[in-house]
Amino acid sequence: MNTNALFNIGYGLYVITSNDGVRDNGMICNTVCQLTSNPIQLSVTLNKGSYTHDTVKNTGKMNVCCLSTEAPFKVFEAFGFKSGRDTDKFADCTPPRSENGLVFLPKYINAYLSLKVENYIDLGSHGMFICTLSDAEVLNNNESMSYSYYQGNVKPKKDSKKEKRGYVCTLCGYVHEEETMPDDFVCPWCNHGKEFFEKL
Repeated sequence: MNTNALFNIGYGLYVITSNDGVRDNGMICNTVCQLTSNPIQLSVTLNKGSYTHDTVKNTGKMNVCCLSTEAPFKVFEAFGFKSGRDTDKFADCTPPRSENGLVFLPKYINAYLSLKVENYIDLGSHGMFICTLSDAEVLNNNESMSYSYYQGNVKPKKDSKKEKRGYVCTLCGYVHEEETMPDDFVCPWCNHGKEFFEKL
């Protein structure tokens, strides 16, 4: 079986924002999907190892910030490679807030969706939040960031001068510099499993 076939599924890229009652948080996500139109329901699937997963599960609300193709790599570094458990991801800015009280990114997005969690499904490594739409706003007409656009235009290219051995995460670029990879390995940058790595 060639699991690289999974990379041919079309994905968008988003920043999910939440608040733990003390501070704002956000993480990169590629698993947002509209499920129904009446009522409008969406699913958002988050890694259970992420701080955002815990915060959303405790508070029952989140914002989905739809990244545009203008988003630079620093956005992915800030929201994808660090944990909200030990990093204040909004320390250097005062972002705007939607009607649900949560922040949304002031730049690099073309819309945001405010979601209220109605149901939760435990999927093993991830949890799926079934949500209703409580608010939404289109901010501009810039093109949405797809996963393939990120891979081809935003993610830094490998340095061909460096001959690294090991495995690279196809989502965030983390390199596991070992000859073997344990079956239960989890990427320390983006919290995804072994199936998202490919051999260098």
